[in-house]
Amino acid sequence: MGMYLNPGNSGFTGIRNDIYVDKSGLIHLINDTIETPRRLTCISRPRRFGKSFAAKMLCAYYDKTCDSSALFKDLRIGTDESMSESYREHLNRYDVIYLDMTNVLGNTDSRNIAAFIKAGVTEELLSMYPDLKEGNVFVETLIRAVELTGNKFVMIIDEWDAPIREMPNNQKIYLEFLRTLFKGSGTTDRIFAAVYMTGILPIKKDGAQSAISDFKEFTVVKPRKFGGYVGFTEEEVEGLCKEFQSDFAMMKQWYDGYSFRGVGSVYNPNSVIEAIRNDDFDSYWTQTSAAENLMGYISLDFDGLSGMVAELIGGGEVKVDTGRFANDLVTFRNRDDVLTLLIHLGYLAYDEETERARIPNEEIRMEFVRSIRDVKRDDTIRRVRESEQLIFDTVHENAEAVARQIEKIHREEAALYYNSEQSLRSVIKRAYFSYGDEFLLFEELPAGDGYADIVYLPKKPSLMPALVIELKWNQTAKGAIGQIKERRYPEAIREYGGEILLVGVNYNKDGPVRKRKHTCIIEKYDCKGCQ
Repeated sequence: MGMYLNPGNSGFTGIRNDIYVDKSGLIHLINDTIETPRRLTCISRPRRFGKSFAAKMLCAYYDKTCDSSALFKDLRIGTDESMSESYREHLNRYDVIYLDMTNVLGNTDSRNIAAFIKAGVTEELLSMYPDLKEGNVFVETLIRAVELTGNKFVMIIDEWDAPIREMPNNQKIYLEFLRTLFKGSGTTDRIFAAVYMTGILPIKKDGAQSAISDFKEFTVVKPRKFGGYVGFTEEEVEGLCKEFQSDFAMMKQWYDGYSFRGVGSVYNPNSVIEAIRNDDFDSYWTQTSAAENLMGYISLDFDGLSGMVAELIGGGEVKVDTGRFANDLVTFRNRDDVLTLLIHLGYLAYDEETERARIPNEEIRMEFVRSIRDVKRDDTIRRVRESEQLIFDTVHENAEAVARQIEKIHREEAALYYNSEQSLRSVIKRAYFSYGDEFLLFEELPAGDGYADIVYLPKKPSLMPALVIELKWNQTAKGAIGQIKERRYPEAIREYGGEILLVGVNYNKDGPVRKRKHTCIIEKYDCKGCQ
């Protein structure tokens, strides 16, 4: 067992000994590429979405120096008849070259990462195969190893883009190393049965083209057949919640929000597992240098980006052109580049059919709210302060001030699209966008005899009252309050038990747009009525 060559199955053994969701179907998809023109696969997905788990699983399956049958016999790859033939054919049959690029960076202070990798892999090959003669170049050594053993390599590169993210000024040598192995050299097919690369970013573009164009790429923008392996599916999360008696509705509120065609809802795996382990729904999405730097780009305000971020925090969606992104952390030409990076980092969910992005869930929304306070732009600071003041005015029942601020948001940001209760809901969410410190947001919450438009429910440590907001268009704020009471909307939060404020908001269209008029009524609700 080496650091780079044939790492064994201990990594996957540890994973199986903990809470585990069966993702072994991924093996079947990679097996299907072995010894075909599709043998090079690159799957990118956000941090904390199980990239290393998948890499360790593949190492355990392909490594010929260990017996991993016990690890897989009860998993889908070992029990599904449709996969059984390829499962048996490739189980523990290959020399595996495993590169954890984060680990490589941590073990060398050399800027020439490629030379460090070549030396390490060559040393382990010569140790494992004493009859092997080192070639003049690294590729020649690999070819001689295949000829000696009669067995091609499976190469697995975890965090392939770490040098791109962490050493952007020294990426040229690294990319050239990858080109030598995988692009048009005439040697790739002689050396590798299959290659699996995974990371956060898609393959770096060289001009308009991929720097390693022979790879078949699958990203969070378009994961295709790998969509079910990006994160946990809804069925998998429901199973975990039943097994560990966790609240599925809260799990969905906190960690759902991503979705892919043919898969449906996709959850952040790390956060789901942490919530189960800790029996606590919280943000397990810790700050990273990449995210902190990104907030710096938002502060540059490409094409009004800071205003768009406020809209996203409030629950809105934005159109994004993902096609021109350079797949790095330094080349930003417009707001689409920044938003596309946010999608790849997992801070935004993307719908490939509508080409629109949104903040996926409560966990990520909290991170946005925390980060935007560090953006040093006057308009951003103003938005945050106005939103916080609106929340203050609401909980102190200053209905006139609330109506004025909603009117202001309407006037500034939604003049062309404000002609229905649905549009009014969009403005309300923009106005209250800094709610994340104190509240959870629920929309169309089933309650009593209908659905509450918007509910802001205080988080457990908060002393804030709950806010049940009903929206009306061309009616009255008093009628909105009446509907809340008649249809018993507070019953949706009957277990809350604290103070509840009913907020009725109406917009009356009266002639030209400049004469629009908002009204608001705020009343306390007797919780005894919903016990």
